[in-house]
Amino acid sequence: MLTLMNCRVVTPAVVLDPGWLRIADGLIRAVGRGRPPAGGRVVDLDGGWLLPGFVDLHMHGGGGAQITTDDPAEIRRAVAFHRRHGTTRTLASLVTDRLDRMVAAVATIAAMMDAGEPGIAGIHLEGPFLNPAKRGSHHHEFLLAPDPAALRQLLDAGGGHIRVVTLAPELPGGMELIEQVVAAGAIAAVGHTEATYVQARDAFAGGARLATHLFNAMRQFHHREPGPAGAALADPAVTCEIINDGIHVHDDAVRVAVAAAGPDRIAFVTDATPAAGMTSGRYRLGPVPVIAEGGSVRLTDGTLAGSTLTMDAAVRHAVRVTGLTITEVARSAATTPAALLGMADHTGSLAPGKAADVVVLDDDLRVREVIAQGRPVLGSAWHEPEAR
Repeated sequence: MLTLMNCRVVTPAVVLDPGWLRIADGLIRAVGRGRPPAGGRVVDLDGGWLLPGFVDLHMHGGGGAQITTDDPAEIRRAVAFHRRHGTTRTLASLVTDRLDRMVAAVATIAAMMDAGEPGIAGIHLEGPFLNPAKRGSHHHEFLLAPDPAALRQLLDAGGGHIRVVTLAPELPGGMELIEQVVAAGAIAAVGHTEATYVQARDAFAGGARLATHLFNAMRQFHHREPGPAGAALADPAVTCEIINDGIHVHDDAVRVAVAAAGPDRIAFVTDATPAAGMTSGRYRLGPVPVIAEGGSVRLTDGTLAGSTLTMDAAVRHAVRVTGLTITEVARSAATTPAALLGMADHTGSLAPGKAADVVVLDDDLRVREVIAQGRPVLGSAWHEPEAR
């Protein structure tokens, strides 16, 4: 049994300051305010912030490694990189590639999950059923019109592990694909789309429940044609991803989105590429060459192509720049995405009975320690119990 004490415990409603949290057998056993009851090992966190482990719905790579590959070691490196930045659960997000290569990557990730690979909560297909006019960094030659047979290949390769499929509902057959995704038990997401407000609203009414990187790679919001962003923000059943790096979305637009939807419907995501955590230079995002420079990742024509973001950096930006409260931020970085994935009963918040997925941040909101399901990922202080 391990007790973390003298810390600021961030729950969905309040901050327990000073607070404590007790872990045993990989689970959170108790949470409280003040001094903890006696028993077991105790670590004094000296006022550090204690947040639930982050849950990222949208991660393509990091630390020089990418997800769209059939190499398990490379996928593992990308996941491990983000775990060190506090992401205790992530979707492994594929970019558009040749269909057979996507199928191979999906099968590889599914096999890793079947073998108990830590940190991967499922697979996210961002493509290939996207609108070419809003393709962003996705390779135009490998985009496909909505094709039930192609989707079935991918779903079969995923063996039940595909959790999210991003598609453009306005394409011919797009609405039928949403039905197929939902029937397979996955979440249909609207993204890389030229859908009008009405088309997006109909997609959400037809079963889609997620807006992929709100405002980015979609028809712009207009006061007479609110587009997909307006439809998503107006629908209480829809969760909205936001890449909160200060580059993809203006800070005031983030504030407007949170004010409109609330943190229970805003999920911070990284949309991270292999360039995350690396120096400036040239990288590949699936089959597409990209350039990382000045904290952003772009195509040679200047189009944004994912990010260098990590979830801890998104959290810092949200508090320090966007001006959200730490409880709002913890919900958007962990509680809300966990709930969307149907994982709220065992992760996403600091409550008794849930997995011990915990991130310790310092006063500058930088990661000090990461614990995933009760096991240390980063840091050593908690290995050195103090006598009481």
